[in-house]
Amino acid sequence: MANETSSAASEASAPYVVPAQTRIGHIHLQVTDIDKALGFYRDILGFQVVQRFGNQVAFISAGGYHHHIGLNTWNSLGGPPARKQGAGLYHTAILYATRAELAGALKQLVKANYPITGSADHGVSEAIYLDDPDGNGVELYWDRPREQWPMTANGEVQMYTRALDLNALLAEA
Repeated sequence: MANETSSAASEASAPYVVPAQTRIGHIHLQVTDIDKALGFYRDILGFQVVQRFGNQVAFISAGGYHHHIGLNTWNSLGGPPARKQGAGLYHTAILYATRAELAGALKQLVKANYPITGSADHGVSEAIYLDDPDGNGVELYWDRPREQWPMTANGEVQMYTRALDLNALLAEA
C-alpha cells in the first residue's frame, strides 16, 4: 500500500509534457484587408484559398488541408498595422520540407520585389524573415535533418545565429 501511494504521489507531481507528435495546426490572423493579405499569402507565397466569406474571412492552405492560415477582418478592417512593440505575435513560422523548397519561396519573393527584413542560419534551420502587408512577422524556414543539428558535449541542441548566404540559397531554386 505504501508503494502504491508513493508511486501515485510521484505521478501526480510529475509535470505534464505535451505529446511528442503534437503539432501547431493553424494560425488565424487579423488583417486590415483580405485582398491585400491574399496578394501576399496566395499570390506570392503560393497558398491556395480553400474558402472565402466576402471581405471578412479567407481560409488558405498548402496541399488541400482545410486551412493552415485563417485571415479575418472582424476587428481589424481598415485598421492600423500590427504593433511591433508590446505583447502579441512575434512571427508566424512557415516550415518548408527541403532547402530547395525554401529557395523556391525566396525566388518568389525576389521576383515580386517583396522586402525581406532578415535571414539567418540557426544551425538547426535556415530562415528568411519578412513582414506581411499588415506588419505581422513571417519566418520562412526549413529544418536540417536532426542528425546535422549542432549539439553540445552534454547532448543539448546548440542553436546559433549566423549569416545566411541568400545567393547560394537562390541557386538551389
